[in-house]
Amino acid sequence: MNHSLHSADRSTHLKIVVVALVAGIAVAGFGISARTNSDYSQTAHVAKAGKPIAVTSSDAAVVR
Repeated sequence: MNHSLHSADRSTHLKIVVVALVAGIAVAGFGISARTNSDYSQTAHVAKAGKPIAVTSSDAAVVR
């Protein structure tokens, strides 16, 4: 029983690669399915221009 990855044989390395690949595909599949089930549509909302306003961060009176 050797616990070093350096001295593992070819089949052990192959098992590790296969498990990592399956886990990566599972995580990617879960992420894609979670994203497509949400209703995040990318639509543009148009804001019509109205009367000009001044936005400030102080409470001082605006002199024009």
